[in-house]
Amino acid sequence: MKTVLDTTTKTKPLSLIFDDFKQITKAGLAFSVVFSSIAGYLLGADNFSLKILLLLVFGGYFMVGASNAFNQLIEKDLDALMKRTQNRPIPSGRMSVNTAFSIAVVFTILGVITLYIVNPKTAMFGAISIFLYTCVYTPLKTKTPLAVFVGAFPGAIPFMLGWVAATNDFGIEPGTLFMIQFFWQFPHFWAIGWMLDEDYNRAGFKMLPTGKKDKATALQIIMYTIWMILASVFPVTGLTGKLDLSIFAAVIIFVMGIGMLYFAFKLYHKRDNKTARALMLASVSYISLMQIVYVLDKFIS
Repeated sequence: MKTVLDTTTKTKPLSLIFDDFKQITKAGLAFSVVFSSIAGYLLGADNFSLKILLLLVFGGYFMVGASNAFNQLIEKDLDALMKRTQNRPIPSGRMSVNTAFSIAVVFTILGVITLYIVNPKTAMFGAISIFLYTCVYTPLKTKTPLAVFVGAFPGAIPFMLGWVAATNDFGIEPGTLFMIQFFWQFPHFWAIGWMLDEDYNRAGFKMLPTGKKDKATALQIIMYTIWMILASVFPVTGLTGKLDLSIFAAVIIFVMGIGMLYFAFKLYHKRDNKTARALMLASVSYISLMQIVYVLDKFIS
């Protein structure tokens, strides 16, 4: 009877193994990152290459998966303290540290190699993203609210990475794409930090700029949202090289940005979790729709 129980206990359904794999690599987040990279590639490419696009997709997923696996390894004890993360594969005991580490290392190697086949610059930026996210952003989260500023750098790389993959060049065009997503990071993550402030406090994470859900934090969210809007429509001036934006597209993006800014002002006045969630959802919609408008504008114009 004991042998039967041991075998049953150790047997893990394939669906659960796959689910844990998705959680340790954060497949949902990886999809949004890959989407940004694809948008950047389509903006930069003069001649479409399915091979390069597929390499970018797989390389991007490997890079994001590696970063998230390393992150969950480093924060495994802190994740156990928070309600939203205590059921992750490592703190719940469903995945060993060695297994997670192996996934992180293999994904890092595969990611660098895959992106290097695209071109060396793309691999370099991908490697920088993993380093900043794992070795700088993650340790800083319990030290200072400036962690969000540091984390905004690897978070802003995917959009520009697609352009670099398409052109093997870094100039004002990918720099502009980087700045758009860089400024977007702040209202997005501070909205999340606002909603999960109590949970983050259990683990000692310092995610809000003032450390409080107050007007000063909300004001900074407003300011960065304004900078995001300005960066998003700046290519309409014609000062961003080959990265063009028609007046019509700029108006659409500006209106979408004002919609996000509305929720930022609303948070300033209400300062509640419900409004923070609305801002977070608005930010997710904005970044995706803005990238779609950019791509459509290129091909329609």
